[in-house]
Amino acid sequence: MRYMASYDFMESFRNANQWLGATAQSFASYPAFALTPNPAFQWMAAWGEVTERSFERMVAKPAWGIDTFTCDDGKDHIVKVEKTVARPFGDLIHFNVTGRAKAPRKVLIVAPMSGHYATLLRSTVRSLIPDCEVYITDWHNARDIPVSEGKFDIEDYTLYLVDFMRELGPDTHVIAVCQPAPLTLAATAYLAEQDPAAQPRSLTLIGGPIDPDATPTDVTDFGRRVTMGQLEESMIQRVGFKYKGAGRKVYPGLLQLTSFMSMNAEKHSQAFLDQITRVARGESSEQDKHNKFYDEYLAVMDMTAEFYLSTVHRIFKEGEIARNAFVVDGHKVDIGKITTVAVKTVEGEEDDISAPGQCVAALDLLTGLPDSKKASHLEPGAGHYGIFAGKSWRNNIRPLVLDFIDANAAPPASPAKPAQPAKKAIKKAANSN
Repeated sequence: MRYMASYDFMESFRNANQWLGATAQSFASYPAFALTPNPAFQWMAAWGEVTERSFERMVAKPAWGIDTFTCDDGKDHIVKVEKTVARPFGDLIHFNVTGRAKAPRKVLIVAPMSGHYATLLRSTVRSLIPDCEVYITDWHNARDIPVSEGKFDIEDYTLYLVDFMRELGPDTHVIAVCQPAPLTLAATAYLAEQDPAAQPRSLTLIGGPIDPDATPTDVTDFGRRVTMGQLEESMIQRVGFKYKGAGRKVYPGLLQLTSFMSMNAEKHSQAFLDQITRVARGESSEQDKHNKFYDEYLAVMDMTAEFYLSTVHRIFKEGEIARNAFVVDGHKVDIGKITTVAVKTVEGEEDDISAPGQCVAALDLLTGLPDSKKASHLEPGAGHYGIFAGKSWRNNIRPLVLDFIDANAAPPASPAKPAQPAKKAIKKAANSN
């Protein structure tokens, strides 16, 4: 499947379905049909509306939609999304609340590169803005990155995180959500060895596969069953001529979406059937629950082939992070070198993607970190999405994370200088005389 033709076929299929939806809606909404009311026309128009919207969203990056924020002064302040660092494969962006005094907490959210845009964490960002200066990694769609920009694998991803942490400084608190948790842990360990002064104050790992084998799931079982050759042959394609990244090998977003949907095909089918019924009855709205969820869920992005394949091979198959054997740019990273950064893990009891046990495994790797700087939390009844964006996050996990940040806001104490031996002190005093 590593051809532009297969990539362009998927795009043509998506485009055709969007056109079919628009055509059905237009035809069934013909004014003359109102003379002979027929539920079939209403249903056809509803099907067309839902279908066109769904297939249109698949190639559009969602907006952040965080335009204003009401501060303690009772006034609405404009929120500007500003690029702090611009890089070919991803930017570091800042949600600057204009006219507000700088918040006491500086937080870097590391968004996953797992098929969806960073906007998937919109509600997470919105919930933290009242109390924090929020920064987030905004990864780019690989289809829009020219081949001339080179490769981007998990080592490049890790080095991007190292640069972003250096840019923000040591008073930063990092929150890694899902997929980037192991690489964020590696980036912190890399700084601990290479540039200790740039380490963040704290690191919160939410639902990430630090040790995928700790609690097997369908995701880890798939990684074990399929060979790397099968993955490369069946999942990797070249970007078509329509985009700037023409010729780049990617794991296409549309192919990823097919995998996402197939995992819960019956649930998604019923959700779309219910939405068509609501539209036909006039009970839907632009921002109803279905549209808000699927506008984001259906918006997918291509991943570079080397990032996808190296993630499966090195994180899931070889377990390099779990074995503390990860290498970045020729340097073997030792997670045990983290000695001052407080680390907290968060897991959901009902998480079927990164099951309980996979993320908390990070604490066992932190052999150089005192127990007083380690913490973990298992959220009862929470699934994967809920631990960073749902009710569980808002009501329970977010307050715990903010408390953890506050408890570790002070700079780490400098190591005390060893006492000078008495003989050397006497000799030094004699020489000075």
